[in-house]
Amino acid sequence: MKLVDLLEGSDIQEVSGDTSGEITDICYDSRGCAKNSLFVAIRGLLYDGHSFIPHAVKKGARYIVHEEGVSPEQKAGATFIRVPDSRRALGKLGKRFFKNPSSELSLLGVTGTNGKTTVTYFLESILKQAGLKCGVVGTINYRYGENIYEAPQTTPESLDLQRILREMTDAGVTHAVMEVSSHAIDQGRVRDCEFDVGIFTNLSQDHLDYHETMESYYHAKKKFFHEQLKEDTRILINVDDPWGARLLGEIGKPVTTYGIDTPSDVSVSDFELSINGIDAEVKAGEKVFALRSPAIGRFNLYNILAATAAALCLDIPEETIKAGIEELSNIPGRLEKVSGLREPPTFVDYAHTEDALRKVLENLADFKRERIITVFGCGGDRDRTKRPLMGKAATDLSDIAIVTSDNPRTEDPLKIIDDIERGIVKDYVTKFNPEEIASGIDKKGFTVVPDRLSAIELALSIAGINDIVLIAGKGHEDYQILGTRRISFDDRIVAKAALARRRW
Repeated sequence: MKLVDLLEGSDIQEVSGDTSGEITDICYDSRGCAKNSLFVAIRGLLYDGHSFIPHAVKKGARYIVHEEGVSPEQKAGATFIRVPDSRRALGKLGKRFFKNPSSELSLLGVTGTNGKTTVTYFLESILKQAGLKCGVVGTINYRYGENIYEAPQTTPESLDLQRILREMTDAGVTHAVMEVSSHAIDQGRVRDCEFDVGIFTNLSQDHLDYHETMESYYHAKKKFFHEQLKEDTRILINVDDPWGARLLGEIGKPVTTYGIDTPSDVSVSDFELSINGIDAEVKAGEKVFALRSPAIGRFNLYNILAATAAALCLDIPEETIKAGIEELSNIPGRLEKVSGLREPPTFVDYAHTEDALRKVLENLADFKRERIITVFGCGGDRDRTKRPLMGKAATDLSDIAIVTSDNPRTEDPLKIIDDIERGIVKDYVTKFNPEEIASGIDKKGFTVVPDRLSAIELALSIAGINDIVLIAGKGHEDYQILGTRRISFDDRIVAKAALARRRW
């Protein structure tokens, strides 16, 4: 593409150099630059792309988009285009370079603290049942057809997003479902995507290391619905969630509501929850249909309603919706059952916020016969204020809680555990050492086992056949981050091995 065509309509403050050439590619990481590419220097959370301009030129970049001043000596050998906001320019240039791929398919965006991944899985299953070609961009991976790519972050950078959507449309994808993170909204990564449906699941404390306050976190979500969607985008909101009810009253746009307790456009007239799944009668206007899902818990019923409401917006028949939901037997790391017959019911879940952990444990409590044993930790270099809250949630709702490491990253694991312990009310939850837990206790308690593998093994060694074991925090992740190293570690594999040792 010619540079002049790419820059058409862009907000440009100053151009220095030749603008008549052709661009082979766009990059924002100087390591990915090649001959005749265009490098966009953006400020990241850790690094400033302006520092890498010389490296980009050395790698072959011929055109540089920047927002800071550049000295005359630096401008040798390349064309420099100054803009007021290079991150905003990255999205616009990506959309133009890849020919606005989101306009060629139906794009559904799901945002909220919890439930995004599960809703996208339900929607993917429904769309496939409808005979449609579907792509997914989310926390677990980016996928379409036979192509599966590792997801370095929930929502890609704006340029990468446009590239992925172009690959999808070229491969014949007609519908794409995307998890939209608050970081992505705040940084404008999805601003240049044309969404046909936008879904709000819920909001609870998370990412305050980035947003600082819940109000700021909420406004990031609100920005998506209020400013970044098309005028004709169908908006779906969970109005049982208090933040969802607030959003409904503030965005000033037509909304389709869903919920269980609050009168809603999509709801349930009857439902039953068990350790084996969900039986529900869904009601949407005059449409009423029964469905069954192996997904467990009330929070998953909300996820089913969100996916159902979105599918109805796409005019997918209710019998296809029913078949799609019932077809989905497993969602990686989302209350994923890893135990078999004659073993303690054991679940691995991604719950890594106080609200998510509390909701999972509340749902499991409905099926409790004897004890609930929970293994959990908190991530390092992330929101520290949620650590004591998670400690309290786990010990409030578990009979035995085993506090361990999650992804400590560059923090001291024992310091993270100390933060968690500050939330535990020790007047009615006794701290035991691991040996005492292993030998058997008959009262509510917790212990600390910093090594995650040992913590999981302890939990499953003490669990009786009528106990429920929850291993929370990492879900689908098949790694653990210790310092700056990423080692192989999968809660599901570790738990299955420990369960196998019980059988032996």
